Amino acid sequence: MKKAGILNRHLAGALAELGHGDGVLVCDAGMPIPSGPRVVDLAFRAGVPSFAEVLDGLLDELVVEGATAAEEVRGANAEAAALLDGHFPDLGLVPHERLKELSAGARLVVRTGEARPYANVLLRCGVFF
Repeated sequence: MKKAGILNRHLAGALAELGHGDGVLVCDAGMPIPSGPRVVDLAFRAGVPSFAEVLDGLLDELVVEGATAAEEVRGANAEAAALLDGHFPDLGLVPHERLKELSAGARLVVRTGEARPYANVLLRCGVFF
């Protein structure tokens, strides 16, 4: 058994399959899940695990070259907005409806237990070399 890093075998396997340019949607419990991408649902109960915990864990494992979030996060969820701004100085913002459209092209969806609005981000994978 792994003693460090991501222990969820479904998530660890899905991350290992990602390549340059692949999209990963990290979303709250209320985000509609597109039908195409692989889904790893980590939601246990409202707020568990949090968006911040999952995002921080994923960023320890992934190289990210870009991120996109809903512009509504700025007015509706100051904590998520601050978290995203802290991680992604060049965060792209689009209307929430557009984020839902873009998420259909993701290769992986990671659903958190977050129960606050607009705690969603679409990550674009980079390369480590």
